[in-house]
This record gives sequence, structure tokens and C-alpha cells, in this order.
Amino acid sequence: MTTTAVNPYLDGNFAPVRKEITTDTLKVIGELPPDLSGMFVRNGPNPQWTPIGKYHWFDGDGMLHGVRLHNGKATYRNCYVRTKGWQIENEASKAVWSGLLEPPQPNLSSKNTGNTALICHAGQLLALWEGGAPHAIQVPELATIGEYTYNGNLSSAFTAHPKVDPVTGEMMFFGYSFAPPYLHYSVVSAAGELLRTVPIELPMGVMMHDFAITENYTIFMDLPLTFSVERMKRGEPMLMFERDRSSRFGIVPRHGDNSQIRWFETPSCYIFHTFNAYEDKDEVVLIACRMSSTTVLGSKDTDSDADIPRLHRWRFNLNTGKVHEEMLDDVAAEFPRVNENLLGRKTQYGYAGKAAKSLVPLFDGLIKYDFNNAKSQTHEYGRERYGGEPVFVPRPHTTAEDDGWLLTYVHDADENTSELVVVNAQDMNSEPVARVLIPQRVPYGFHGAWVSEEQLNFGRI
Repeated sequence: MTTTAVNPYLDGNFAPVRKEITTDTLKVIGELPPDLSGMFVRNGPNPQWTPIGKYHWFDGDGMLHGVRLHNGKATYRNCYVRTKGWQIENEASKAVWSGLLEPPQPNLSSKNTGNTALICHAGQLLALWEGGAPHAIQVPELATIGEYTYNGNLSSAFTAHPKVDPVTGEMMFFGYSFAPPYLHYSVVSAAGELLRTVPIELPMGVMMHDFAITENYTIFMDLPLTFSVERMKRGEPMLMFERDRSSRFGIVPRHGDNSQIRWFETPSCYIFHTFNAYEDKDEVVLIACRMSSTTVLGSKDTDSDADIPRLHRWRFNLNTGKVHEEMLDDVAAEFPRVNENLLGRKTQYGYAGKAAKSLVPLFDGLIKYDFNNAKSQTHEYGRERYGGEPVFVPRPHTTAEDDGWLLTYVHDADENTSELVVVNAQDMNSEPVARVLIPQRVPYGFHGAWVSEEQLNFGRI
């Protein structure tokens, strides 16, 4: 008797929920802080229909899960990101696109799933997917308005991890591609106008998931997770980690171009997500989660440390051209965040999901890093409870960097229930200050955003 292997990304709490609901009154265990007012929204993959062929976690249609907090009360809603691909498949009542693990479909362009992350800028919430345009989202309804192309001026893909300077209000983003020049870099004004897009030259196409900014610079990561059409023609993977290639970090003035970029070479590695970067005299400092290599799309690697992300710091000296790389913690951690009111400036604290020992990405706690004192604290979720990326929400009108809350969805595998957990960032060892019980399961997902009360009311009468 033969059995069919279960795809782990279609099973358990990775399995999709297909019902969109709105619930006005949620049960709260503990007490929601009265000054925690806004909306927590998290994006993630949630296939609308049974996938064609092999399914990868990155393939699913975007679904937004939002909890509105106001006056100590909470409401919930979840909505698909209604991309063009979602609409076509909805009308067909079946999947039309295959996924990343299947051969390219000759008559179809890639499907923008809008499933990865969120950014709120210039009064607009955007759902992001790094292979195409953002989608504008109406809040608090979470309805999809449509593709957001900056009045038709968007000429590249749009990273899932744009950076907003908290002082100037500018937003920086990039888009990578399979064809030269392989990378485009753009700056958007605080008012939401796309100011400029410049090409950045790379030797070949690479999967560049994230980047970083400082007060004056932008940092790109040319890492050896490469695209090769020639490789694909030979029956080998189009996307593969080439451990014999070095890693390169490019530093360019914020409003500079390819002629001003400086490249720093380091040993081979991969980085999905950065914490932050800042300037320290002659050095640009980057803090990120580093892996020795990655098998993200199924390529083989004999490295026992492959896919294990750990906290690292790089110092790039702009005068000498030297780079110093060091590991700051050996505990596996991912989905890093900081207080974004200090993005691009030196922060004392950073937050990340503590990776559980699992064949699939699970997080059994939150880690708070004290970069100044080389210390960390961990908040454990408890037995068979797993969460996601911790989004830091600062307390209004505070001056302390860590005065605020960490928000994330947590799934209880024993009870098969989900909740929004609110942790006091200054008291990591205590129980959550509040647990908001969600009326249906929230599958594991990717990145979230906090939409403040002011942002929710932007443009509303």
C-alpha cells in the first residue's frame, strides 16, 4: 500500500483558511493598554484553490489578517489581496498558475500574489510582493483598491521590504530582475511622489530579498543566490545558492547612482532580513540574520548550518575599504524588527522570532536583543504554541526606545486556536499583557505592520 506524502505547507497551521470573516467583539484575556490604538495587520500566503503540482510556501495568494484595537476593545477581519491573478483564478474556480517549484508556464507571466509584507507610507497601506507592483489596501476594511504604480511611473519590481526614513519621511525601495542591469533603486518623497529610479549594475541576477538604509546611505546585498537561464536549460535549478561565490555589500549615497556605489566583499552567505543599519564615524554598520547558505527553493546543500539564521554584525569602513563581520548570538532567530522611529539610526534594541527546532519555519518565542550590552531576553510562548514576526509598537509620546509592545499572532497546536499576543517590550519575562482570541485559525504567515490611529484616519472625514 502506498501513501501520498503530505506537503507540510498545506498541513497543520500552514494550511489555508478560505473563509473571510468580520467579528466585532473579541474576547480578551488580560487587558489591552488604553493607549494601544490602531490596527495590527499581517500578510501571508493562503492559496485560494488546490495548487497545481508542487506547492511552496511562497506561492499562496496573499491574505491579510487584521485586528483593530481601540479603547481596550478588539475587532478582527481577514481578506484576500484581490490581485489580477486572484481574480482570474476566482472566476475560473481553480488554480491557473503553478508555483515556484514547477517549470515556467510558457503562456503565463508570473503571478503577483501580494502575499509577503506591508508598508504604510504617505497615507496609503500597501500589500507587497517582490516580483511586481504593490497593491493599495483600504483600511480598516482591508479591501483591495488595486495595483499601485505611482501614477504609472513605477518601472521596476518593488521589494517586499521598502524602508521609510522616520525623519525625512522618504521611502527607499528596489526591484531585482532576471535581465541586466538586474537591479533598480528608487526613492519616493514623503508626499508619495516617485522621485527617481536608477539602475545598479550586478554581475548576474540574484534573489535580493531585503536591504538597509542609514541616515545618508543605502546598502544593497549581492549574495550568491543566483538566477541562471543557462542553468535551467541544462535541467538544473534556475535559482541556486553558489557557495563558491563571495558575498558583496554595496553602499551608495541615498540620492546617488551606480557611479557612486562602493562594494565590500565577504565570505559566502545569505541574508533574508536585516534588523537595521547606521553610521558610526567612518563606518557603516549593518545588523542582520545571516545564514551560511540556503536551500529555500529546494536546492541541495550538505552544509549542516544551511538555512539556520543567526544574529550578525558587519562594519564597513568607508575610508579603508575594510569590512569586519562577527556573530553576535548563536541562537537561531529570524523575522527581525526594531523601533522604526529609529530606522537608519543606531538602536540599542532589536526583536526577532526565536526559531524552534523544526523542519519547517516555526517560532516558539520572541527574543529582545540589547546590542549595547551584548545581552538578550526571551519570551516563551509555551508548550506547542508558535508565533511569527514581532512588530514593535511604540507607546505614544514616549522617549524610551523600548517603551512599547510587541504584537504577533500565536497558534496553539494542541487547541488548534489562534490569538493576537501583546507583550510588554520592557518586561519580556512576564505573561502577555493581553491575548486577543481570534474566532478562526490564523495560518502562519510572513510580515506585519502597525497602522496607527492617525494613519487609519488619514484622508477620512
